[in-house]
Amino acid sequence: MSDHEIAAARSKAQKSAKRVFWEYAEAIATALILALIIRAYVVQAFKIPSGSMKRTLLVGDHILVNKFIYGTTIPFSDKRVLILRTPQRGDIIVFKYPQDPSKDFIKRVIGVGGDTIYEKNKVLYVNGVRQIEPYARHVDDEIKPGTLDPRDNFGPITVPPGKFFVMGDNRDESYDSRYWGYVSMDEIKGKAFIIYWSWNGKEHLPRLARMGHLLE
Repeated sequence: MSDHEIAAARSKAQKSAKRVFWEYAEAIATALILALIIRAYVVQAFKIPSGSMKRTLLVGDHILVNKFIYGTTIPFSDKRVLILRTPQRGDIIVFKYPQDPSKDFIKRVIGVGGDTIYEKNKVLYVNGVRQIEPYARHVDDEIKPGTLDPRDNFGPITVPPGKFFVMGDNRDESYDSRYWGYVSMDEIKGKAFIIYWSWNGKEHLPRLARMGHLLE
């Protein structure tokens, strides 16, 4: 093989290598962009750090949150478009903690705009109707008077338009709307819908039975 042929073969090999490199780079960049779009507008993963939602959600549960069901947020604004529906009573939502937006909280929607809510001796009433809450958990038999602590007795209060009253399912150990007020629509990130992974940190074992569990 002549020097010219060797040089031509080298040049062809280099061009082929560059083409393969750019194809991989393009594929990786496309995958990253799609992942960012999905995370921003479609589905996002969250880890449960506290016990305020026991036994619905346990510390170490990893959940997926539907971010488009309540509408897509336009970049650099709080305006939402393509709204499928607004949050409803019973939805488990992830939202920015109103008093510190750098923190994410997860609670259950108890009341929406216009609802009148009160609690009497740990029993919840919405619009005058006693609520049947199979998910609610009470671990403390003490009844605290509302004049000292709103945990077991509060209200009645009426939820303002565009606001949401939220509570943790672990009612005696949840820091929620009873203490700090309402959640605004622009603070809500999405609706939790499935546990995709769960890790028991005390036993250092996965909770296999919880994986794939749909949230209600």
